[in-house]
Amino acid sequence: MKKGKQVNDGNEPPSYQEATAGYEEMQVQFAWDDKAIRQTFIRKVYAILMVQLLVTVAIVGLFTFCAPVRFFIQTHPSLYMASYLMFFSTYIALSCCGELRRQFPWNVILLVLFTLSMAFMMGFVSSFYNTKSVVLCLGITALVCLSVTVFSFQSKIDVTSCQGILFSLCMVMLLCAITLSIVVPFGYVPWLHAIYAVLGAILFTLFLAFDTQLLLGNKRYTISPEEYIFATLSLYLDIIYLFSFLLQIMGGGRE
Repeated sequence: MKKGKQVNDGNEPPSYQEATAGYEEMQVQFAWDDKAIRQTFIRKVYAILMVQLLVTVAIVGLFTFCAPVRFFIQTHPSLYMASYLMFFSTYIALSCCGELRRQFPWNVILLVLFTLSMAFMMGFVSSFYNTKSVVLCLGITALVCLSVTVFSFQSKIDVTSCQGILFSLCMVMLLCAITLSIVVPFGYVPWLHAIYAVLGAILFTLFLAFDTQLLLGNKRYTISPEEYIFATLSLYLDIIYLFSFLLQIMGGGRE
């Protein structure tokens, strides 16, 4: 019997080392490709989101600071209802129709219409508040969004696994909304509305962290890189609703 390395003559099955040769390299390659795709996905989402926010801030600023435009939209509330109908229809189309959401250019067209309608609605609402309140709430919203984004990227806490907390807060907000709808006809209750607005601001701050971590791909739940329209839609709504609730908390009406 000869000593030394035995050579597989083809009649014996390959060893474990021979069968798995190159497997680790393939894993590294797949992980690298997935990371590159995820990074491209994140950049695409935030690029679209920045355009949406710039358009929204521009329209809010126009409706808040330009007196003729402010007077026109305040005296034509039907424009608000028309924008609300457009917002609702485009939101349903983008959130419920998966194929349409991923089909270019219809997804971009619907997203543009959705952004313009939401920006018009926020501009209409902001026009009833004084300019200092609007600017202050815009600044606070920007700081909160920056803080939540940094936290979501750096923290090891998995917010995506806290769905029960988000659901409980949504139920509390629903009960507050029902209570407000019953109480308001008999008289406005400032402290009840303040509680509702504070809960709304907290809830959508958590939703912002939840949706941000869905983008990363390293938590319990993730979102597919193909769903960049839906991801952008979710982040944009979180920021807009956060701004609206902050405006209800700290905003002062025009005299």
